[in-house]
Amino acid sequence: MEVSSKEAGVFDSRYRALTIGIILAVTTVAFEGLAVVTIAPSLAQKLNGLHLYGWIFSSFLLAQILGTMIIGARINKNGVFASFGLSILFFVIGIVIAATSVNMITLLIGRVFQGFGGGAIITCVYYSITLGYPDKLRTRILALFSGAYILPALIGPYIAGLLAEHISWRVVFWLVLPFIGLAVMLTLPAFRKFTVRESNPSNGSRKEGFAVLLTIGAGMLLAGLGFITDWKGMVLSAAGLIIMIQPLRKLLPEGTLSVRRGLPATIASRGFFVASYNATESYVVLALTDVKKLPADRAGLIVAAGALSWSAAAWLQSKLDAKDHGTGRKKRVTVGIGLMVIGVAAVILAVSLAEGGIVFAVISQLFTGFGIGLAHPTTGAIALQHTKTGEEGEIAASLQFTDAFSPGLSIGIGGALIAVSQSLNLGLLTGIILALSLQLLFVLVSFTLSFRIKQAKAADM
Repeated sequence: MEVSSKEAGVFDSRYRALTIGIILAVTTVAFEGLAVVTIAPSLAQKLNGLHLYGWIFSSFLLAQILGTMIIGARINKNGVFASFGLSILFFVIGIVIAATSVNMITLLIGRVFQGFGGGAIITCVYYSITLGYPDKLRTRILALFSGAYILPALIGPYIAGLLAEHISWRVVFWLVLPFIGLAVMLTLPAFRKFTVRESNPSNGSRKEGFAVLLTIGAGMLLAGLGFITDWKGMVLSAAGLIIMIQPLRKLLPEGTLSVRRGLPATIASRGFFVASYNATESYVVLALTDVKKLPADRAGLIVAAGALSWSAAAWLQSKLDAKDHGTGRKKRVTVGIGLMVIGVAAVILAVSLAEGGIVFAVISQLFTGFGIGLAHPTTGAIALQHTKTGEEGEIAASLQFTDAFSPGLSIGIGGALIAVSQSLNLGLLTGIILALSLQLLFVLVSFTLSFRIKQAKAADM
């Protein structure tokens, strides 16, 4: 690289195609994920699968863990070109299956393929950033990487709701294909030039095995909870919970399950508030469209309000972090989670009101969005403070794993509560309130655990 790094930027001619391709790939995956939040109630109704509502999200998120772990373990051996091609293939197959599904089971199979491919795509993107850009440009492309989520968060839910309301929910899935095709055309030529790096295959294989075992255990737990009133459901849930314990111990930093002060408590607190935010967002849309009878596009706008609030808080926390040099991070996490408590409580009130409640729904999204906007990037920064040289990748993987697994489990449990409510003839509203009340419990637990977070000393940073 003869050209000075001062002259070159991420949109320099040598990086332009790769940069645009990466942004397109991330934006497409983000749009698809946020769009499904808005159209999920519609497709669940159309496919007669409301009792499997939670699985629309859980199947994707649990499969995402597999995609992240398996491709992450094998990318050094197979190379980013082959790995990215396989990731795209899985994602596209999932899109086609979902778009053409005639029943809920077919849709969920598509979501599994999408989740695996989506997790693998993001892993390949991180890897390509390491190989494709000099060190001075990596922070810039990572900033664009993060920014690629903002536009889908602001307009994705509304556009998806508009399409579902006036055309068909299937169009939302088909819309993704041209963008992912363009991303492939731009990135693959650059990926072909990257050389394969050797790695320790035994460690990767162990992580793959634990990821598979965890996914099986989580699937058994959630499936059993769906008919927990039957003894077979109790046995299946208990067996799944037992299977999950050892993989969680191996895939999370040591001491996370016992909430040891410091890094483990940071990861544990983050897991609970991320789970609460994603599940609340999923079930507030179901409540707005199926209980409050709000059009899908208007429900999408309410979800977008939360995304806008998240972006504003993330910008604010970066300014505050620069001002106090990171000394106030722990306080910002606790304040952020506290705001989320208010937001989740407000959404329960909004759903419970016999008439109206839309104002409370908007307020709830603003509070939860602003709260997670403060807490989410700050817990990531605190976690990275605790890393030793060479361990940054492991901590980053733990954060990514937590962000996929905890909401997958939380949304799944909420879906099981709805399924049980329907089987007992308690009604959809009761099931939604139970699911949202669980999220309030989770964010309260997160708030309590936040007091065990410990920042690294300045000398260790």
